Amino acid sequence: MLLDFEKPIFDLEEKLREMKNLASESGLDFSDSIQSLESKIQNLKEDTFKNLTRWQRVQLSRHPDRPYTLEYIYEITDDFIELHGDRLVADDKAMVGGFGSIDGQTMMFIGQQKGRNTKQRQMRNFGMANPDGYRKALRLMKLAEKFNKPIVTLIDTPGAFPGLEAEERGQAEAIARNLKEMFMLKVPVICLIIGEGASGGAIGIGVGDRVLMLENTWYSVISPESCSSILWRSWDYKEQAAEALKLTAEDMLKFKLIDGIVKEPLGGAHTNLKQMSEILKQTISENISELQKLPTDILLQKRIDKFCAMGVYSE
Repeated sequence: MLLDFEKPIFDLEEKLREMKNLASESGLDFSDSIQSLESKIQNLKEDTFKNLTRWQRVQLSRHPDRPYTLEYIYEITDDFIELHGDRLVADDKAMVGGFGSIDGQTMMFIGQQKGRNTKQRQMRNFGMANPDGYRKALRLMKLAEKFNKPIVTLIDTPGAFPGLEAEERGQAEAIARNLKEMFMLKVPVICLIIGEGASGGAIGIGVGDRVLMLENTWYSVISPESCSSILWRSWDYKEQAAEALKLTAEDMLKFKLIDGIVKEPLGGAHTNLKQMSEILKQTISENISELQKLPTDILLQKRIDKFCAMGVYSE
């Protein structure tokens, strides 16, 4: 699938492929033309992805080829063991988690999981967790704390599931309890927004010592489409809504709502899973190493102070 702003790049890459095939079949030397076209493609990519609008960032965060939580986990760990169930009601397939290790350091990985096809999307509930999912996440966090293992959460959700059955089983209470408990976890917690970070669905596993966003992701109380439908009674103004919401990684860093931005390969994370996974692996290792040097009481106080300072300003 091509996004609108990717089409000029794709057209040039098609011409490059045709030129290479022609050179191979005819035996003629097109090296200068090929090199010139490659340079043109590189410059176009850099210009395009350097000047993306907020809505285009949202589109990239939802790209159908964009890596999901389990793909990253399996790439950056060698021994991931998925754990299931909240030990109360059910095993929510929209929330996944388990132990895995990076360079010999065992960690607890937790995150929302979307599906690639219709069947998977139904099974994963489009990455929208029920209360059971948030209770499973909390169970796994407490398990990590018990064994003194760091926690890494991978956030990618259009929001918590808004269905009647979810509300009946205590959706709001489950998310609120996670917020409270995550503030008090006595182990380092790193939260990574790898795609969509919408509403309470994101914040339910989003309280950590370091909150980081991939370059082409968004983090907001509401999606641009929903915001547009409320303000303008139509989805047609989603681009204006995205601009008004200021929901990109750069915006969040400017507002001091996150701690850093993780660069993606040129063209987006979906263009090179191996490279993106390596960047994530290094980012996680570096941050965990820094946080483990802090005494527990200072770690907790810094976490609390950081979130208490959000939204505070002086004239």
